[in-house]
Amino acid sequence: MTSDKEENVELVEVSVSGLALDVTTNSPVVMLGPANSEKVLPIWIGHYEAWAIAMEISGMPSKRPMTHDLLRTVIEGLDAEVVRVEIFDLRDQTFYARVILRNNGNILDIDARPSDSIALALKAKAPIFAHPKLFDLRQPPADSSKQTSDPQDLKDRLKKINPEDFGKYSL
Repeated sequence: MTSDKEENVELVEVSVSGLALDVTTNSPVVMLGPANSEKVLPIWIGHYEAWAIAMEISGMPSKRPMTHDLLRTVIEGLDAEVVRVEIFDLRDQTFYARVILRNNGNILDIDARPSDSIALALKAKAPIFAHPKLFDLRQPPADSSKQTSDPQDLKDRLKKINPEDFGKYSL
């Protein structure tokens, strides 16, 4: 666990527990959850970011580097590392996150969208943390039966679709 700077609150380590499609908005939703807990933090994200997250959790490599691969390569090329990602607030229906980097002993706090942060954390094998207050704000999408976290199932589904068509399918 780590402390949130603003409130000195212990953040909770989470992992991607699945992806879903919100059928009311046709928007992808990434589901985050702490280990050994029923709590879930749904974050509505873009189709491209959902594609990147799905590819990473399914273990399916891309033919060419995606934006998150590029960012990880640049960070490593600058002799830095992704220490962790923190999703810390929700204001005006917008989630806020930061990527924490370490470079030559210095800690860098980079403002970022949660979806990009999650994709980068998965690429860099870095932990993801969330503020505990966020778990009480929303319920999972109404059709959470379309949710999956099985890597083989995701890999099979991803092989059948193009990134441009992502919004037409549920994961």
